[in-house]
Amino acid sequence: MSRYYLTTPIYYVNSTPHIGHAYTTIAADILVRHHKQRGDETFFLTGTDENASKNVRAAEQAGVDPKTFVDRLVEEDWRPLPARVGANPDFFIRTTDEGHHRFVQEFVQRIYDNGHIYEDTYAGLYCVSCEEFKTEEELTADGLCPEHGTRPEWIEERNWFFRLSAFQEQLLRLYDEQPEFVQPVHRYNEARSFIEGGLRDFSLSRAGQPWGVPVPWDPEQVVYVWVDALINYLSALTYARPGEDLRDEYWPVARHLIGKDILRFHCVFWPALLLAAGYEVPKQIFVHGWLLFGDRKISKSSGNVIEPLELVDLYGVDALRFYVARVTRFGQDGNASVDDFHERYERELGNDLGNLLSRTTALIARFRDGRLAEAPWDSPFRSELAKLAHEVPALLDAWDLSGALDAVWGVVRSLNRYVEERAPWQLAKDESKAEELDRTLYDLADGLRVVAVALASYLPETADRILAALGQPDDLVWQGVAYGRTVPAEGIAAAEPLFPRVELETAVA
Repeated sequence: MSRYYLTTPIYYVNSTPHIGHAYTTIAADILVRHHKQRGDETFFLTGTDENASKNVRAAEQAGVDPKTFVDRLVEEDWRPLPARVGANPDFFIRTTDEGHHRFVQEFVQRIYDNGHIYEDTYAGLYCVSCEEFKTEEELTADGLCPEHGTRPEWIEERNWFFRLSAFQEQLLRLYDEQPEFVQPVHRYNEARSFIEGGLRDFSLSRAGQPWGVPVPWDPEQVVYVWVDALINYLSALTYARPGEDLRDEYWPVARHLIGKDILRFHCVFWPALLLAAGYEVPKQIFVHGWLLFGDRKISKSSGNVIEPLELVDLYGVDALRFYVARVTRFGQDGNASVDDFHERYERELGNDLGNLLSRTTALIARFRDGRLAEAPWDSPFRSELAKLAHEVPALLDAWDLSGALDAVWGVVRSLNRYVEERAPWQLAKDESKAEELDRTLYDLADGLRVVAVALASYLPETADRILAALGQPDDLVWQGVAYGRTVPAEGIAAAEPLFPRVELETAVA
């Protein structure tokens, strides 16, 4: 049996979740659910990054200790996020977990013992919002962080440094030997170009901070938050299931899903740290673009935020999942808006899919008293559904979530055309065409069943409702994406709307 291990980034907890976090979490959940349908053993990891110095500052402003501060944010806002967007991770890691702290210390100790860490003085600029050291070249003309618009602080302290520069040739060799290591290809080129331009050693520790993972050989310092955070992808496998170490099963198939703003840490620093500690690098890293609102990144620092839970409350969780997969080709930046969300909800979900189910079930109820006969034949849908069964897995294996969804929607459109072309209401008027009517109704029901299975990773609640409305078993295995597997059913009634109307004014308000 194949295995599939997928991670999201672990999210900063200094504020509340927004649709950018929902975007990554939903995308990862879609991929994992699909692999489960294919029979793979899967492990899905998400969680929170809590050891940042900005959390210490925020806690001080709130008048509480850092642990109390992050506990409240995680439990009230972040831990519930996956479930609220229909995601079902296997483990939610917190970098304040004892198991994570223990593994981070073991990991950096291995790098130290292997001779890749030395002590030196760091003097330079540090962006607290990014938790990242900055060079002058990385700042705007006004000396500001281009990501947050804030002025980095000057820091001068004695640190432990990681010999990143020593891994330049090894990383270039890795990229040359594994051209699909980073996807899409333009992100691969970006990362390789950064490596080729020369790598500089970086601080692996921070001095004078009690908040974080203590450096094992120098407990007066803590592990730099980005190093600490990256290690979560490996540490979680050592304690996610009590008494089990999952590294042998899942680390060889590890895949990371990240946003483009953290490319350098994941595609350069992380593989170097793994090699230094004696581990294999992950199988693949996919770098997706930003969801943009008004051509700006949706982020907490800019105040340009859509609250995803508000969209879920109005439209339902499946509508949000559909939209983030549909709005742009996955991997590229995409423009999001409430108007566009609403339009796609009405036109594609409500009209294309919802009305198709309503019409099909109503026709079966009206002309066959709710009984669906088993009537497979040499239908034009045989080849179309066979193509879909092959096409969707291939596209999702290539991280093309939007392309796979479009392939499914092609079948939805074909079924809608089929209703108009076959006109079952006309066939019902002629007793000599009873068999043709049965075949037509069967094709519509069978096509909808296949659509439900193919859409189940995107729209899990909707898939279940479609199968129930057609009197079909709740069976979502991928082998069900094939013509003629719909079983006879009775008691089929006109289905309630899958996607009830929402007034745009309500949504905008």
